[in-house]
Amino acid sequence: MDLNKLILKNLHYNEEFSRKVLPFIQEDYFGERSEKLIFNEIKSFITEYSNLPTYEALIIQLDEKNISADEYRESLSLLGEFHEALSETVELDWLVDKTEAFCQEKAIYNAVVESISILDNKHPDLSKGSIPKLLSDALAISFDSSIGHEYFDDSESRYEYYHRKEEKIPFNSEWLNKITNGGLSKKTLNVILAGPHTGKSLAMCDWAANFQLSGKNVLYVTCEMAEEEIAKRIDANLLNVYMDDLTNMTKEQYDKKIKYVKSKTVGKMYIKEYPTSVATVNHFRTLLNELKLKKNFSPDVIFVDYLNIASSSRMKMSGSVNSYTYVQAIAQELRGLAQEYNIPIVTATQTTRGGSTSSDIDMTDISESFGVAGIADFMIGLIVSDELKELNQIMIKQLKNRYRDMNLNKRFVLGIDRPKMRLYDVEDSAQDGLVNTGNPIPTYDDASYGKKFIDKKKFEGFKV
Repeated sequence: MDLNKLILKNLHYNEEFSRKVLPFIQEDYFGERSEKLIFNEIKSFITEYSNLPTYEALIIQLDEKNISADEYRESLSLLGEFHEALSETVELDWLVDKTEAFCQEKAIYNAVVESISILDNKHPDLSKGSIPKLLSDALAISFDSSIGHEYFDDSESRYEYYHRKEEKIPFNSEWLNKITNGGLSKKTLNVILAGPHTGKSLAMCDWAANFQLSGKNVLYVTCEMAEEEIAKRIDANLLNVYMDDLTNMTKEQYDKKIKYVKSKTVGKMYIKEYPTSVATVNHFRTLLNELKLKKNFSPDVIFVDYLNIASSSRMKMSGSVNSYTYVQAIAQELRGLAQEYNIPIVTATQTTRGGSTSSDIDMTDISESFGVAGIADFMIGLIVSDELKELNQIMIKQLKNRYRDMNLNKRFVLGIDRPKMRLYDVEDSAQDGLVNTGNPIPTYDDASYGKKFIDKKKFEGFKV
């Protein structure tokens, strides 16, 4: 009996083997139509009844299927062959190992065949940039032997986990590093909540510029502004010039500044524009594959500007799908992408009309979908007022924080330099009346970036 049949036979009669391998086997791993039919009937029976099908049950299921006489006859013959060899057994661990190798070989073969189909333009749903992921997924096929974490036996590994230093992407702000325990963590969705023209894109451009300057690879996806407009904001930040002055610079001056910034970092940044309400995580996956294939570029962090004007890959906006469900789905898919690629994703969402003019926004001010708050790992609100505008400051309010207790330093202000698209730390005295708990934060001194400090100003009227 060949391996295909041996696997099917044991799926039919060997419960321990079936439980171990069934989640990893796919229909297209089998070549013969009769083998596919029997596999599907075994799988559907186990899924529905949580038990192995009997010989008679499979025959009845085949009787009820709309299949040709040849397919029915071949399937019955195969089942009969299994039944006659019922007394023949094989060593379980050996068969599991052979089945794992079988799945790996078939997955790689199918991925190669599909890649050829893509290259021949016979697969309208996939581009050539999908090929590396198809092959890498096939090569990654492996049976997971873990059955979970045992509380007592695994206490040592748990202790090591508690004391392992997590890899973070730090901000250029000591205040933001304070509330995130050192920066953004991998596999997280981080959301900025703010009203129109408050500073969502400014904050993301500032963070993207500083992450790149610190040596990280950054992918900035814009669904609102043109690629050149985002790059203009990044230029103003990194080149230390007003945005309006960029058009007055000579080519020599511009090249000199670009060369200087390039000498200070190994980080790279790609900015990709998509039309509003078109791009889904499937577009982002294809882009990531293309960048890896063509530019050998893998981002350490992704910015999506912004959540509400992206699209869901799982559902279409229609009369039967409300905005709450739809925007929540987009957030879920973005967080799934962060987990899949083991990186943080930063995005933004709008406040309601009332929230855009409020001096104290909270999660109830999220427009379209409060469900975003349940999915995000970290969410901050940006608040401006006439008084803050006069001081060139913006208030940050923690709305959700899985990094640390968000009641520590729940509110604080940062300086904002809009012409240069920057956020910066201000002196501790500017936080009087705002910071409710926690130790004083050291100021960030960087005169070359024109950071200024404002003191002797209190903000007594805000809620804690």
